[in-house]
Amino acid sequence: MDLNDIVVFTKVVETKSFTGAAEQLGLPKSTVSRKLAQLEERLGVRLVQRTTRKLALTDIGQAYYERAARIVADVVAAEQLVTDMQATPRGRVRVTAAVDLSTRILGPVCAEFLAKHPDVNVELDATDRIVDLIEDGFDVALRIGPLSESTLIAKRLCALDFVLCASPAYLAARGTPATVDDLEAHDRVLFTPSARIQSWALTRAEGTYDFGRPARFASNNVGAIRGAALAGAGIALVPTFMVADDLTAGTLVALLPDWTSGGNELFAVYPARQNLPPRLALFIDFLATTMASCTQFGVEKKA
Repeated sequence: MDLNDIVVFTKVVETKSFTGAAEQLGLPKSTVSRKLAQLEERLGVRLVQRTTRKLALTDIGQAYYERAARIVADVVAAEQLVTDMQATPRGRVRVTAAVDLSTRILGPVCAEFLAKHPDVNVELDATDRIVDLIEDGFDVALRIGPLSESTLIAKRLCALDFVLCASPAYLAARGTPATVDDLEAHDRVLFTPSARIQSWALTRAEGTYDFGRPARFASNNVGAIRGAALAGAGIALVPTFMVADDLTAGTLVALLPDWTSGGNELFAVYPARQNLPPRLALFIDFLATTMASCTQFGVEKKA
């Protein structure tokens, strides 16, 4: 398939003449006529009825034009996007993300992005509420999967490592679990980010274990879960980025390291658009690059 032939065909239709198409494309009229004939020969159909006075589309030609015109428009838009992205991006990017993710990770990440793009502003709304991006006027949301079905586009940023942990005081009083089955005798501090997620699957080669209810304490806020674990309320399963400093300091102790909670992926979610504004496309690409291996936040890169 020769895209040039398709471009010539659409220009012939839009200008309603070979002469008009030739002038807009900067080609000889004979070249325009030849390319249209080549396209018709390749397709094996007549697209345009030619008379001495005018050109008219056949029924097949009309159907082909409707689809071909969209293809040509997409190519033109793609080239324009590249041009726009080479120019200096400017304007505001409105972001929404969970409170803990915002306070622990996004501050320094956004600061690094702003340093690279001085004409772009970032407005971060830290909330644990799942906002309506279109209705509330946000460009992008950062969300931890699994995600519900929607018409939004989701770009994977990284896999989040979750860790089982408890305070030394709790373990001294209740004992340290040696196997996953020992968790049955312990109090649980459960992160419940939504009504859909009320348990977490711990996995190892030989099986899975459901870390969920009953829980002594449950919350949709990771900070509250961390605080309860630090205060000795029980064993918690939390994102490593929330407790990396606590594990280093020894105020929390990692448990059963062979058991991991898989599938906890971080996504950038944004409304489907034909062409993203350059500032938003750059911001999303920056997040994907930066957070793919953001071990400085206690997030491990996973294949």
